Amino acid sequence: MGKLEKVVVTGYSDDRFSATAGSYTLRINPATFTQSAKTTYSPNRTTDTAGRIMRYVTIEPQTVSFEFYLDATGVIEGIDSVADEIAKLKQVAYDYNGSIHSPNYLHVVWGRALDFKCRLKSADVEYLLFDPDGTPLRAKVKASLVEFVSAAELARRANKSSPDLTHARVAVAGDTLPLMCFRIYGDSRYYLEVARYNGFIDFRNLQPGTRVLFPPLEGTS
Repeated sequence: MGKLEKVVVTGYSDDRFSATAGSYTLRINPATFTQSAKTTYSPNRTTDTAGRIMRYVTIEPQTVSFEFYLDATGVIEGIDSVADEIAKLKQVAYDYNGSIHSPNYLHVVWGRALDFKCRLKSADVEYLLFDPDGTPLRAKVKASLVEFVSAAELARRANKSSPDLTHARVAVAGDTLPLMCFRIYGDSRYYLEVARYNGFIDFRNLQPGTRVLFPPLEGTS
């Protein structure tokens, strides 16, 4: 059985994750965590009156959420005050960092289970147990994190394949200009504009090996 790894939340004051701004280690690991991924589509205009094609728009930032406990009853070593623990966590993940005019960038690591660069979206604290004088002794924290992706990483993921950019394709056997337009733009009706852009006279007989340029066209984004 491997070594017990604790969840570590490290704050950074730059989006390259090079300048550390403190860290917080959970004393009690979550029992589970949820990682969510979402893709956005929108209806695309089409000449097909039988229905509408859902066209890819973007991949939304992933989210991670989990719950963990803070216990200052004496059963957990190292926790003397629930309020102090919450303050330490907020200093790393929530408080305003004047050098970047926002809360810190975060890197959340839990052994091999989770490695997530993100920002804190929300943190809900539910107080569960109190001392007779009202001091909180136990609390449950529900944390929600949203993935942080740098501009450079977004460009890498896009891989210059968007129809908002001019790019080239080489026709293969069986390709037609309407079919290739459908692959690029999600709609075959742009074939006349692409033919004019490329200077094709007989676009109906697209020969294998023909290099076709697909420019950004209004209405395709």
